[in-house]
Amino acid sequence: MASRSAPNCHLRLEWVYGYRGHQCRNNLYYTAAKEIVYFVAGVGVVYSPREHRQKFYRGHSDDIISLALHPDRVLVATGQVGKEPYICVWDSYTVQTISVLKDIHTHGIACLSFDLEGQRLVSVGLDSKNAICVWDWRKGKMLSMAPGHTDRIFDISWDLYQPNKLVSCGVKHIKFWSLCGNSLTPKRGVFGKAGDLQTILCLACARDELTYSGALSGDVYVWKGVNLIRTIQGAHMAGIFSMNACEEGFATGGRDGCIRLWDLTFKPITVIDLRETDQGYKGLSVRSVCWRGDHILVGTQDSEIFEIVVHERNKPFLIMQGHCEGELWALAVHPTKPLAMTGSDDRSVRIWSLIDHALIARCNMEEPIRCAAVSTDGIHLALGMKDGSLTVLRVRDMTEVVHIKDRKEAIHELKYSPDGTFLAVGSNDSSVDIYGVVQRYKKVGECVGSLSFITHLDWSSDSRYLQTNDGSGKRLFYRIPSGKEVSNKEEMKGVQWASWTCVSGLEVNGIWPKYSESNDINSVDGNFIGQVLVTADDYGIIKLFRYPCLRKGAKFKKYIGHSAHITNVRWSHDYQWVISIGGADHSVFQWKFIPERKLKDSLHIAPQESLADSNSDESDSDQSDVPELDSEIEQETQITYHRQVYKEDLPQLKEQCREKHKSATSKRRVQAPGQSIRLHFVHGYRGFDCRSNLFYTQIGEIVYHVAAVGVIYNRQQNTQRFYLGHDDDILCLAIHPLKDYVATGQVGRDPSIHIWDTDTTKPLSILKGYHQYGVCAVDFSADGKRLASVGIDDSHTIVLWDWKKGEKLSVTRGNKDKIFVVKMNPYMPDKLITAGIKHMKFWRRAGGGLIGRKGYIGPQGKSDTMMCAVYGWTEEMAFSGTSTGDVCIWKDVFLIKTVKAHDGPVFSMHALEKGFVTGGKDGVVALWDDSFERCLKTYAIKRASLAPGSKGLLLEDNPSIRAISLGHGHILVGTKNGEILEVDKSGPITLLVQGHMEGDVWGLATHPHLPICATVSDDKTLRIWDLSPSHCMLAVRKLKKGGRCCCFSPDGKALAVGLNDGSFLIVNADTLEDLVSFHHRKDVISDIRFSPGSGKYLAVASYDSFVDIYNVMSSKRVGICKGATSYITHIDWDLRGKLLQVNTGAKEQLFFEAPRGKNQIIPSLEVEKIGWASWTSVLGSCCEGIWPIIGEVTDVTASCLTSDRVVLATGDDFGFVKLFRYPAKGKFGKFKKYVAHSTHVTNVRWTYDDSLLVTVGGPDTSLMVWIYEMEGYRDKRPCDSEESDIESEEDGGYDSDVTRENEITYTIRALSTNIRPMFGVKPHLQQKEPTVDERPPVSRALPQPEKLQTNNVGKKKRPIEDLALELVFGYRGRDCRNNVHYLNDGNDIIYHTASVGILHNVATGSQSFYQEHNDDILCLTVNQHPKFINVVATGQLQLLLYTSGMQLTSKLCLYYDVIIQKEYVLSALVLLENCYFL
Repeated sequence: MASRSAPNCHLRLEWVYGYRGHQCRNNLYYTAAKEIVYFVAGVGVVYSPREHRQKFYRGHSDDIISLALHPDRVLVATGQVGKEPYICVWDSYTVQTISVLKDIHTHGIACLSFDLEGQRLVSVGLDSKNAICVWDWRKGKMLSMAPGHTDRIFDISWDLYQPNKLVSCGVKHIKFWSLCGNSLTPKRGVFGKAGDLQTILCLACARDELTYSGALSGDVYVWKGVNLIRTIQGAHMAGIFSMNACEEGFATGGRDGCIRLWDLTFKPITVIDLRETDQGYKGLSVRSVCWRGDHILVGTQDSEIFEIVVHERNKPFLIMQGHCEGELWALAVHPTKPLAMTGSDDRSVRIWSLIDHALIARCNMEEPIRCAAVSTDGIHLALGMKDGSLTVLRVRDMTEVVHIKDRKEAIHELKYSPDGTFLAVGSNDSSVDIYGVVQRYKKVGECVGSLSFITHLDWSSDSRYLQTNDGSGKRLFYRIPSGKEVSNKEEMKGVQWASWTCVSGLEVNGIWPKYSESNDINSVDGNFIGQVLVTADDYGIIKLFRYPCLRKGAKFKKYIGHSAHITNVRWSHDYQWVISIGGADHSVFQWKFIPERKLKDSLHIAPQESLADSNSDESDSDQSDVPELDSEIEQETQITYHRQVYKEDLPQLKEQCREKHKSATSKRRVQAPGQSIRLHFVHGYRGFDCRSNLFYTQIGEIVYHVAAVGVIYNRQQNTQRFYLGHDDDILCLAIHPLKDYVATGQVGRDPSIHIWDTDTTKPLSILKGYHQYGVCAVDFSADGKRLASVGIDDSHTIVLWDWKKGEKLSVTRGNKDKIFVVKMNPYMPDKLITAGIKHMKFWRRAGGGLIGRKGYIGPQGKSDTMMCAVYGWTEEMAFSGTSTGDVCIWKDVFLIKTVKAHDGPVFSMHALEKGFVTGGKDGVVALWDDSFERCLKTYAIKRASLAPGSKGLLLEDNPSIRAISLGHGHILVGTKNGEILEVDKSGPITLLVQGHMEGDVWGLATHPHLPICATVSDDKTLRIWDLSPSHCMLAVRKLKKGGRCCCFSPDGKALAVGLNDGSFLIVNADTLEDLVSFHHRKDVISDIRFSPGSGKYLAVASYDSFVDIYNVMSSKRVGICKGATSYITHIDWDLRGKLLQVNTGAKEQLFFEAPRGKNQIIPSLEVEKIGWASWTSVLGSCCEGIWPIIGEVTDVTASCLTSDRVVLATGDDFGFVKLFRYPAKGKFGKFKKYVAHSTHVTNVRWTYDDSLLVTVGGPDTSLMVWIYEMEGYRDKRPCDSEESDIESEEDGGYDSDVTRENEITYTIRALSTNIRPMFGVKPHLQQKEPTVDERPPVSRALPQPEKLQTNNVGKKKRPIEDLALELVFGYRGRDCRNNVHYLNDGNDIIYHTASVGILHNVATGSQSFYQEHNDDILCLTVNQHPKFINVVATGQLQLLLYTSGMQLTSKLCLYYDVIIQKEYVLSALVLLENCYFL
């Protein structure tokens, strides 16, 4: 059906009528090109008076409320309102975004101002503290931030004559700011006796530290420094809203409607009273003024823009008009002429010419207007009023024809019948009145079927029927003129409608979301000729749908510009334009309709428009018109990386549990073992949910990742080196252009990206703080200086980093659907592409943000899922691989060609100097020429092609290829099955590394006398691995079900395997062929064990809570162990083969006699005396210490004891492998901990000779081999960590002084109530000294002794003029260290006490002081560098610093020169927590 796709037509914004004059000031300027820049709704407008042409900036998502012009008068900064408001800096020539500044302010940006050089921008927020922020706007970087004032700030300006000085003003205050380093320090203006304390509305800075400000009273206040020195009274008769400084002097505009021009010394030049001019009116109020040469621009409260030529000051020219404050609801179009009529709550009705883009008539009414309609002959204009009355005007001269008041509530909709006979009027009284036009609007009928207010109505083409919508969403039909409701639907079937403006009905079902009952669509209008429907909604979005639009959730094109709710939308009479009106923004938008949008047209569309004109992501009504998602991709998109508990939560969890277990701290615990383990080899490669994560390094080694390990594999020596800095699953990997550094991103609550050296395996940089849950894609720029990353949060946030500095450059929301790949443009470091589910996006950096444009696929194209992407031979060319096997070729943002490349998804693509190589699900590697016109060669990954030197066996032919890389004469291939292959260009394939496929690996067994182990996994394979230096897979067998456990027989010839369906097999350990199989249980077989010695019995534990004992010789079940209340987790035999130890999920330790399975109760002391053939139990007094303090949150999943019974290795749910001394008695034993697995370690086993420890990680699919290093091996490894979950006194007992200092809290005073009371009777009026009980709870002073209280009544008081600090007794030594230093060759001593830094002269005993701190100094250091002699840094107690959306703790650190007592330029440095101190 036609309605399944978005229409091919397009809207282009042509004109905006209006100007934002209400609640804004200083928002109107001349640009360098003598154009006029201002804003209305969410659009920045650049108007050329000479050409009568508008350009639009549409980078905002909500109302713009502030604007500043760059000193070059080309660039413009605009700030918006919203939950997460941002500032855009854009070019007034090209209307393109230069920079986006975000993530700091909340609620909105009230004021903006550029400094003299235009390098910095200051902004003021609308939050409760009116935060002031200084930006390096080109970098998108915040330089400084401070709380502005408790009340609103109305204006802010840089002092253009004093560097690093700013002035802000607002409600009853003016503040003078100094920017020193990254600290903003304010000083309040002192009003003194020169003027009253009042609200300051605007300001301008002048030479000689002078500042001029406009006050609410109409006076101009003149400031010198921070002091008010004089007042120019009566400058205006009411508040001065705007002040503009220029070369000629100053211009002020006020509420009195006057413009005053002043010279450079603020002496009056002239007055222009706009109220007295031809265009003036009573109540005119000036909100913005701009003086340039002999032209003055004036913006008024009522949305008008005047241009005044100074020598013709009495003839202002009206450039722009719009509706005034009040909701704008009424819209009608003329039936035969290009005219639009609008009416508003400002009580005016206006007629606009759509050709001339001008207001041609205006008439003021008595009441607010809510709806309008023009008669079919174009003679009458009917207006519905808010008070329920109806007024009809003649269009020609706007004279009244008739005024009727039949209703008490607002009239919301009215329409003339197509034959011009009737006027239907729908009101909030739930009825529609029918008036006879010829009978001088006599009421001839009434339609009363609705139970709610009338919202929309339409006439049939023959004027016999009327359809209505009401507030409850009902659609009703009436016969006219009787007004009788039509209940027979058959009667309405053939009815043709003259117009379609109803939001309910079969023909417009598709405009509503699929599963929503919302009523947020305010207006609809159908274009029957073009078969297109336009809608307007509460979110400020205009949408184009096909008409008719029958199925819910239809696709659409959407356009933004209006800031809040759009109240009405209409086609012009000839369908050339769409007119839309904004309720709260008072603006009228005129959109040009382009019927068939062709590719060549779209090349001329401004970037913001192509950004705004987008096929909807939301529409999902018909899966039939998009390719079905491939099963592998669907499976991948459903993987969740969320953890119940993240490793970042561990310290907090330990702290919570510590209180419960305080008694354990008093017991002395056994030390951690002296032995250690070192990671030696990892079998596995993460291919099942990752792509393009496999590369050659500079020296020909191979780098990839599995679990939480970055692996560097030497293919000649078959050895591995490891990067072990991660602590959870690595999801992505990128290599630096020089092939020596690697970036890896992991899973985590606050996931980190590590950049590390492949040679030293040491981290170079760790990036955190902007992603959530995980990082799924990373890529280096061509110069290697920048890194792009994508998160797996709901918005798939994209971050651009300067990775060496650890600095975020830009951040933006990527896409609501999953992003698979990010690629940076090799020619333009500010550009990048992302590709993912049903989208391809092209991004450009703009300051702190990124501007994205969706790839344009053309009218006939279908949005496909993109799995990989690369750039081509020019900056404009890009190539992407789709889920259907095509390669898409892009130029700029346009799809120009598709080429069929593979059967099934193209998962990986690599760009060469002269061509490309691709790999897909079909298991084929294809080499292409540089334009994808010719496939030069293909390589199929088959077992028959495996070279003799392969380190394993290929599980299947044509495995799905997930990664491809070229280098050193080979093609490197990574598969979904966890294999890494090297393809020689002549054909042979070498298997280098392999591991299990997707699915948890649980089963692990080591051979009784060979360096071999077996594993079994949920991937339905049983595998035998060689642990000797050859490190390869010896054998593999596919199983009918996944398995959870396995065990070699004592002679090593048989291998028992327990499966997930309750069955188990015994197979030949060499050939893996079946010997025998049983199926007695329904649930998972969780553990399986041969008895020691001859292996006569086999114990099989299941999740059915039973252990079955089988006689291997007779192949019969001979016993069942009953009594467990939960599933069985571990079993062990004693050395005689007569006793079984069993652990259960309910943490029971049970004992059963073999072979009958009789339950035995054995005291814990006796258990220790029994000789056990193996120890894999996690319960009992011998291993009480292996359970962590957070044992309630996590499980110890596996353990294994060395054959000499000295060291117990454990694996747990957090991915930790730990070593304990055995027996681990007492709670919370000490251990050595190793991180390499990502989530739960499911099994651990020592080899027969204890030389190696083998571990498997459940979902990370890896098998890790660790070398056991005996005590005395001193080479400490990075993964070696001796620690305990709880520290007790004996672990490194504190000295009493240290203990006391450790317990000092510095937060009480900083966070408590005021130290001094802020209320009560003034001291000189108090009757007596307050008693101790009356003192505030926190006080610096002790009560005065009685004898010192004297009666001073009658004594003459001398006012204290000033106090100077002369001497300080004291030094802060009780909780500080290294805080006293010699200076000046030992002549002076520098130290601190209280909040004072003290320089004490040894010879004279005199002191000088640094007194800029406002709380206790806690630390002090002296700069040792010869360039900075006598520079000292001191840090004080915490204070709370306000920033967007969160509270960060900061410490104030001051640098000062102790000799001259002057602060340096870097004088105040705010150190945020989790940042480096440089």
